[in-house]
Amino acid sequence: MTTEEYLTYQRFNDRHAATALAGLLDQHNVAYRLEDHSLGFDATFANTGLGKEYRVKLRKADFALADALQLEIANELIEGVDQDHYLFGFSDAELAEVVLKRDEWSKFDFLLAQKILKDRGREISPDAIAALSRQRLATLAKPEESQARWVVVGYVLAVLGGLAGVFIGIHLLTHKRTLPNGDRVIAYAAADRKHGRRITIIGLVFLAIGTGVRIARNF
Repeated sequence: MTTEEYLTYQRFNDRHAATALAGLLDQHNVAYRLEDHSLGFDATFANTGLGKEYRVKLRKADFALADALQLEIANELIEGVDQDHYLFGFSDAELAEVVLKRDEWSKFDFLLAQKILKDRGREISPDAIAALSRQRLATLAKPEESQARWVVVGYVLAVLGGLAGVFIGIHLLTHKRTLPNGDRVIAYAAADRKHGRRITIIGLVFLAIGTGVRIARNF
């Protein structure tokens, strides 16, 4: 990976939230990319925000800095939080899950969950939080469950000679995802990647045969 590769750091379905993070990064001279990956057409016509996706991308070396900047802002905000905030209605177990799965929550919610637990006499120590973070990263790094449906679809499309089969094969073989700390890991299990390689080869072979047949028919 080159030093200039930008990886997805955070996704938003609200543009204001994405630009707010971009503004914070600007203030601290952190290089980033803000990309709009929203669907071009809202099939519901409801303007609910579904289908909207904005991605803030960073270099891996800046992930920890961006975390620290957001945590600093969030730490200031939680002091004046209203008691009607939804997290106050969470059980201790639910709050602990917010801390564990911090990547699924805002930095504000992550810190507020800790504060509420502390106020209830259930404080989670910094060492325990660090251990939970390592546990969470290990869980997220595991390959996804069997992609049996896509494997079947890939083989069918590959035999039919379509490019879609090749694309599915390549995706199964090479797709990676970005962890909250910026590490990149293989997304699929070894068995699915083997299928991906076979699907790619079969698809290319049948695509070449189909192309050859079409060319021959024109002569």
